[in-house]
Amino acid sequence: MSANPKKAAGERAAELVDDGMIVGLGTGSTAFYAIQKLGERVREGLPIRGVPTSEQSRIQAEREGIPLVDFAETIRIDLTIDGADEIDPAFNLIKGGGGALFREKLVATASTREIIVADESKLKERLGAFPLPVEVVPFGWQFVRLKLEALGCRATLRVRENRTFVTDNGNHVLDCAFGAIDDPEDLERRIGAICGVVESGLFVGLAHQIVIGKTDGTIEERYRPQPPSAATGVR
Repeated sequence: MSANPKKAAGERAAELVDDGMIVGLGTGSTAFYAIQKLGERVREGLPIRGVPTSEQSRIQAEREGIPLVDFAETIRIDLTIDGADEIDPAFNLIKGGGGALFREKLVATASTREIIVADESKLKERLGAFPLPVEVVPFGWQFVRLKLEALGCRATLRVRENRTFVTDNGNHVLDCAFGAIDDPEDLERRIGAICGVVESGLFVGLAHQIVIGKTDGTIEERYRPQPPSAATGVR
């Protein structure tokens, strides 16, 4: 019987949380196991506080007994543990399959360090096989879709159970099939410049470490290389 790689990755990342940390709590099937393990550690006496990236993760964290804070109480997050839909060799990500991309990116941006937990299926040579989620305001979303499609994609309004999907922020999601994305940083910038876009699921330069669970029960940990200026202390 093969091991559960998502569970292995999530639990390993939870072990990297230290006493007193403020921890970003990601959303999704792999982050679920990290929150579950953190709950165990909290009940064993680990003093941490969590910042959830979605109502889903908030509900789970409360059930696990993890104390929560929000940005009214802190603007510093020591470590975030989150999943991804795709990861390329440069640690660029596509996220947002669960619809929490805006809160996930805000928490990631506020974090000193972000660990991405995943199984091997999420590792890609180039991003883009998974349609890129883009959160948009409901007013004028049809216009925003046309502007996104002008960038070279086919954009589809996300529907769940025969209803338009609504994010925790009250917005819509357009799933944009670009195909292979050659320049994630440029595409992120161009999407962000469209009026009506709240945020895209392209995460560029935010992940510091990737914990990969494998079906044989082993774990692989990868670290984003520091740029030469960071390694030498030169600014």
